[in-house]
Amino acid sequence: MSFLLGLIIFLLGLTLGAGGLWLLAEGGSWYYVLAGLGLMLSGLMLMRRSRYGAWCYYLVLLATAVWTAWESGFDYWRWVPRLGLLMGLGIVVALWSPWLERGPRLRSAWSLAGAFILVFIAAFALAFVPHGVTRGDDVAVAVEAPANAAMPAATRGVAQPANQPAGADWAAYGGTQQATRYSSLTQIDRDNVAQLKRAWTFRTGDLPEHRWGAETTPIKVGDSLYLCTAHNVLISLDAATGAERWRYDPKVPEQAIPYTAACRGVSYYAVPPPPVVTTGEPIAGDDGVADAAGAEPGSEVEAQAAAAPAPVAPPPADASCATRIIEGTLDGRLIAVDAQTGKPCTGFGSNGEVDIKTGMGHTPPGYVSINSPPVIVRGVVVTGHQVLDGQRRDAPSGVIQGYDAVTGALRWAWDMTHPDWSGAPPPGQTYTRGTPNMWTTASGDEQLGYVYLPMGNSAADYWSSSRSEVENQYATSLVALDVTTGKPVWNFQTTHVDVWDYDLGSQPTLVDFPTDAGPVPAVILPSKQGDVYVLDRRSGKPLTGVEERAVPGGGLEPEKRSATQPFSLYHTLARPALTERDMWGITPIDQLVCRIQFRRAAYDGMYTPPESERRSIEYPGYNGGSDWGGIAIDPQRGVIVANYNDMPNYNLLVPRDKADAYGWKPRDELGHLDTGGAEGQGDPQAGTPYAIDVNAGWRLGFTKLLCKQPPYGGLRAIDLASGRTLWDRPYGSARGNGPFGIRSGLPIEIGTPNNGGSAVTAGGLIFIAAATDDLIRAIDIETGKTVWQDELPAGGQANPMVYEAGGRQYLVIVAAGHHFMETPVGDYVIAYALPQ
Repeated sequence: MSFLLGLIIFLLGLTLGAGGLWLLAEGGSWYYVLAGLGLMLSGLMLMRRSRYGAWCYYLVLLATAVWTAWESGFDYWRWVPRLGLLMGLGIVVALWSPWLERGPRLRSAWSLAGAFILVFIAAFALAFVPHGVTRGDDVAVAVEAPANAAMPAATRGVAQPANQPAGADWAAYGGTQQATRYSSLTQIDRDNVAQLKRAWTFRTGDLPEHRWGAETTPIKVGDSLYLCTAHNVLISLDAATGAERWRYDPKVPEQAIPYTAACRGVSYYAVPPPPVVTTGEPIAGDDGVADAAGAEPGSEVEAQAAAAPAPVAPPPADASCATRIIEGTLDGRLIAVDAQTGKPCTGFGSNGEVDIKTGMGHTPPGYVSINSPPVIVRGVVVTGHQVLDGQRRDAPSGVIQGYDAVTGALRWAWDMTHPDWSGAPPPGQTYTRGTPNMWTTASGDEQLGYVYLPMGNSAADYWSSSRSEVENQYATSLVALDVTTGKPVWNFQTTHVDVWDYDLGSQPTLVDFPTDAGPVPAVILPSKQGDVYVLDRRSGKPLTGVEERAVPGGGLEPEKRSATQPFSLYHTLARPALTERDMWGITPIDQLVCRIQFRRAAYDGMYTPPESERRSIEYPGYNGGSDWGGIAIDPQRGVIVANYNDMPNYNLLVPRDKADAYGWKPRDELGHLDTGGAEGQGDPQAGTPYAIDVNAGWRLGFTKLLCKQPPYGGLRAIDLASGRTLWDRPYGSARGNGPFGIRSGLPIEIGTPNNGGSAVTAGGLIFIAAATDDLIRAIDIETGKTVWQDELPAGGQANPMVYEAGGRQYLVIVAAGHHFMETPVGDYVIAYALPQ
């Protein structure tokens, strides 16, 4: 036994010592060399049954504790890899000490072993206490103070359900077109939420074998729920019982699935009655004509609205489609069906559908996909689309298109490189290939007649030399587009010449922002970097501080890198820059490997450019910060609720000849659907000198654990008026995570990666799933504490929604899982309510 114990400790010391020499050569910590030498000496003596081996081990353990305290303070998660394994082995050494010979005897070896065991148990128990929780000093005052001015003015006096405050209905993906994700319902509150039970469960029957991740949020109008499935099957359910009323299958082929089979939601439109005024006379409302409501008297907005022509759509050819559900499909179509029957609206396009790929030229399957609900403003259906990332520089265009909500006719198309075009391309031409696209969800202001487009990057995210100036102007920026003309009014850029895949993933949220001069129509814009911007939604001018800061240069295109990047002074979800001390693992060995990788990589802070001779660290990674789940805002309390990710990516540009040797080709040349791995892992970027290899989350290959210490995701409440943090907590438990891909089942609130957002209610609750632990939670908006939770049968990577039916308040979540988040696949629509 002595020999085996000594051999194990010797080999551990040899590993740490050899790795420590490598780390020291890279400029890293000296600890591992010294600890390795001490452990090797201890192991040799233990193999000879010498008590000096035990004393040497205790000395290493004590020195490690002192070093850990010096390097890590009282940060719990930093102590785990530094002392966990050594403490466990220390218990074994203490228990075996009575059988050792030669050297000073430890009279209380059994007591020492007992003490080690107690410390080990206590340390393990501390894992179940949330760490990294921040609470403001005056949270209750901040959230109880009413801030009614934050209610969006655009919600008042507009006919479409999506423009009404969410209460009995939840008529748009974000609750309303303004995307506050706030419900005025109060039946479920902090006092009774613990009684919440499942009211009904519905299964869609759509279970993709690969690339699952429906990300769906239903909408509710009247007594019906409307949703789409992973393959774009449209379904209507009874809102009170979950019984199916109808379904419509647009027959989306499997090869059309891009990176994920996602359908985030659908849009509802009520066809307005025929106008009673003569054509050309301005009228108010949402039937495609100008409306100056809410504009200041004599303002430019009012003048433009009064002068705008009134394009009057003819009545629908199919009168039965007076209310309709409109969705975008993974194969690039807009589908319109009757909200009552699910039958195609024959007067919309060609038998109820429009092909948005018309005018784009060559579009292989999976390259052009609509995975977010279109936004409908003034009778114009505005849609962007996802262009399959990482495949080709000359990928299909990112053109934004507006269609008549009644007829499906193309109203306009915005191709940023052709500002003179107002519709389809001239004969023989196509929309410009490779331009930035909008894959996520837009927001709309009915009164201004603007849509707010969170734009992505140009095709080939990690190489910028072939981009045009106009692409660099609009990429990774929020663009306000006038729906009457299809022309941009303003844009605000969050990343200059993006080579980090920092496209804007979050739906913008519209509020009336409180200022000293009174409420101002504003748009709140979160970014993947974690910055939260507040802009005047009429002009795009910042209402809170934004400054340009110097950022790292260099990389393979130093002449293309911007010397500065914008940073929000209002609020950021971003953490301080990484250091070697932030590297993690379950043992000192894998932590050491991560330290070596950190030292070998290029990293000078946020916006470190990618390289080809060595890896570079991108922190935060492309999953945020804030991503497609967006934020929620309680306008009565004046509180922003933001869940976020806190993980780096570990990137490498791969020269073309090596990429070719690896067989990295665009999907349409592979002959099969799956390119394998996470997004960006071995993406060819054909048409550029370099492919890209992204290690998403920066995981070690043999343990599959992330190299950065926890937490990896959080949930935060922010004071709307000031941008001050009210509280912040790690979000997500380790139930679904563990080393080697094993689901640990442990309810340790480690803070996990999360995809999907939240909904907030007037009852003082935040409802959210999103994390990798397959739980849906209710969280007290005042304290950040979990007050209820339920285990889902599949991953909850979707935004929940709240509504009322038959006098009863419901919470609904779609549990479909997500391949990227490695959560179980499902097809569940689950409704919760208080017992009747």
